[in-house]
Amino acid sequence: MTKAVVIIGGGIAGMQAALDLADQGFMVYVVEKNPSIGGRVAQLDKTFPTLDCAACILTPKMFDVGKHPNIKLLTYSEVKEVRREGGNFKVKILKKPRYVDEKKCIGCGACAQLCPVEVPNDFDERLGFRSAIYIQFSHAVPLIYTIDKEHCLECDLCKNLCKVGAINKQQKPEDVEIEVGVIIVATGFDLFDARRREECGFGLYDNVITGLSLERLLNISGPTGGRVVRPSDGKIPKKVAFIQCVGPRDEKSGNLYCSKVCCMYATKEAELLKKQIWGVDVTIYHMDFRAFIKGFEEFYHRAKSEFGIKYVKGKVSQVRENPANNNLLIQAVNIDSGEPLEDEFDMVVVSTGIVPAASYEFEKILPLKKGEGGFFVASDPKIDTVTTDIDGVFLAGVAEGPKDILESISQAKAAAMKASIFLKE
Repeated sequence: MTKAVVIIGGGIAGMQAALDLADQGFMVYVVEKNPSIGGRVAQLDKTFPTLDCAACILTPKMFDVGKHPNIKLLTYSEVKEVRREGGNFKVKILKKPRYVDEKKCIGCGACAQLCPVEVPNDFDERLGFRSAIYIQFSHAVPLIYTIDKEHCLECDLCKNLCKVGAINKQQKPEDVEIEVGVIIVATGFDLFDARRREECGFGLYDNVITGLSLERLLNISGPTGGRVVRPSDGKIPKKVAFIQCVGPRDEKSGNLYCSKVCCMYATKEAELLKKQIWGVDVTIYHMDFRAFIKGFEEFYHRAKSEFGIKYVKGKVSQVRENPANNNLLIQAVNIDSGEPLEDEFDMVVVSTGIVPAASYEFEKILPLKKGEGGFFVASDPKIDTVTTDIDGVFLAGVAEGPKDILESISQAKAAAMKASIFLKE
């Protein structure tokens, strides 16, 4: 058996598993579909319940992965085929062209500074813009630029500006095949498309945004430099509402499970709003509040007692826009009393739930079992959440089910330990 591992996904779980295995001397290949590792945590401003800086937690781990001699990064790449040969896996990977030579690019950014193209930046939830040649974020690993050929004008300005000659628009997709003894699936998650819940107004009204959009507005490296403003007019909101359980715990959406993080990230963002905007009024509409891990209950009570955040046990039935001022009118029903509720807000934040990552069609690559909501299922989930029915394939992070950062890291460490035992045996 080849004493090597491929980890599919370069988010917080994939990185932790990679470091744990690489430190034991195993060769680890990390395959990440995006130009940089980091995953969803790279988009966050703070983490709950301690409000630690997300970048301060993530960036050192990213650099450790990037420089580790036993880790090979295959970013901007996707697994296309897995086949078993004896005790090993042959993994075919498509390495997409960056049109920038990875060995030559020094990440100086001169090419992007004068690029004449601006397109909505998906990393900033399309609230900001990036050029046609870009890096995902300032501390990306690897710090190598990528050309978006779909929007490139072929003006060659970047090529003329690059002093090291890294621009190569003749690059082609490349097939890479590696042989490993273990596969760890850490494909992460997507967020529920809130447009499917039309009553919430997302996609209909400019001032209805998602929790991740607010996260980017709060972040100093985000599109507004950390200032929270209304998308419609750039004004600072003085009255904000959060709508919980948009996507999960909903028969209409088909997702009956709880996403586990929405209550706490809404509380975190509400507290950050209170700290940033003097006198802001924040209301959180919820079905019930779930604070189930150490420190969460205390965090919730502090939000109410110290910051005056209002929690309303109400089911939102409709969000409408007031055309006179672009404010949002929320109609809801008190869950306990049945009393109708109505209020007007400057901005509404929909707390979207977690759904499985849609980018990998694993039924065509690995026949892994799926359970509730489409998440992968371990062979015996009551006592072992990382081992699958396929020998040598393990799960880590949200690929197995909704969880927060700490849980994802813990499960990644468990997957790495299982993988190392499997390889040694």
